[in-house]
Amino acid sequence: MATMADVARHAGVSVATVSHVLNATRPVLPHTRQAVLDAIDALGYTPNSLARSLVTARTRSIGLAVSAISNPYFTEILQGVEAGALEHGYSLLIADPHDDPAHERKVVQLLHERRVDGMIVAPSADPQGLVDYLARHGVPTVFLDRLVDEARAPGFAFDQVCAENAEPVSLLVTHLAELGHRRIGLVAGLPGLSTTTERITGYRRGLAYAGLAYDERLVVPGSSEAAGAERATEALLSLPAPPTALVTANNAMTIGALRAVRERGLSVPGDLALCCFDDFSWADLFSPRLTAISQPSKEIGARAVRLLLERLGSPGRAARTVRLPSAFVHRTSCGCPEKGSDS
Repeated sequence: MATMADVARHAGVSVATVSHVLNATRPVLPHTRQAVLDAIDALGYTPNSLARSLVTARTRSIGLAVSAISNPYFTEILQGVEAGALEHGYSLLIADPHDDPAHERKVVQLLHERRVDGMIVAPSADPQGLVDYLARHGVPTVFLDRLVDEARAPGFAFDQVCAENAEPVSLLVTHLAELGHRRIGLVAGLPGLSTTTERITGYRRGLAYAGLAYDERLVVPGSSEAAGAERATEALLSLPAPPTALVTANNAMTIGALRAVRERGLSVPGDLALCCFDDFSWADLFSPRLTAISQPSKEIGARAVRLLLERLGSPGRAARTVRLPSAFVHRTSCGCPEKGSDS
C-alpha cells in the first residue's frame, strides 16, 4: 500500500507539501498541487483519515442539518454544499430536523458527537435550543436560508448565508399591480422563520409602491408546505371579495395553491394570476409557465461551506451575514402573453 512518503517521492516534493495538499493547511502552487494529485492517482494512495483525525483533532467532516431534503430547493442547496465540501476534501454527515425544534436540537447533538469539524444548519422557527447548544459547545456553525437573530447567542459568532427575500417579493407584487390587479393575496410561510417575515415585508412594500392598501385578510399562512397552502388558498378564494392575483412564498406552497385552484374549477391566469417565490427546474413545463423568483440555491450551499472553512481557519474573526441576489423569471402564469417569457 502506498504511503505519503511514496507520493512525495513520485511527485518530487516533500512529505510536508503532500500533507498541505491533503489537509489544505497551507497554500500550494497550482502546478505543485497538481503533481501531488497526479501522484496520488497514479499510486492509488488513500489517506488514513482516522489516523489523521487523531493527530489533528479534525475529522474533515461537516454536519448538515436541513429539513425537507425532498424539497427541490433544499436538494439544490445540498448539491451546493456537497460540491463545496468535496472540493476541499471534506465529507458530509446529513440529518433532517423536520422543522421541529426538539428534534433539531437532538440531531445537531448527534452530529456533534460524531466529531464533525463544524455545522451547516437551516434552523427551525424556534431555534433557541439549537443556538444554546452550539454556543455552549463552541461548535463552528453557518446558518443557511433562514437567519437567526444574533441576540439569541451574545458573544457567539455564527455566520449566515441566504438569498434576498423582501425586494424580490416586492417585485412580484408591483408586477401584478402593473397588470391591473388591486386585490393581491399572499400565501405566507411558517410563522417564526426569517424567510416568512422578510417575504411578508416585501409583500407590504410592493403594495405600498403600487399605492395599494394592506388588507390583513389577504395574507394567510400556508405553513411552508403544500397541504397548508392548499387550505390557505381555499380560504382566500372563499372571501366575499377574493383576490384576483396570488403570490406563493415557496415552491411547495405553489403546488398546494395550484391544487386548490384546480379543485375550484378555476384556471391560472384566466381566473387567478399567480407568481411564486422559488423557481422549479420543471416550472417551464407547467401550463401556464410559472412566473417565479429563482434563488441561487447551489451557490447558497457552496457559500455556506466557504464561510465554515473560513471560520475553521480563523475562529476569532467577526461573524458575517451574506445575502445573494435572486432573479425574476418572467413567464406566463402572471397573465402576460407568451412573448413576455424568460427575461
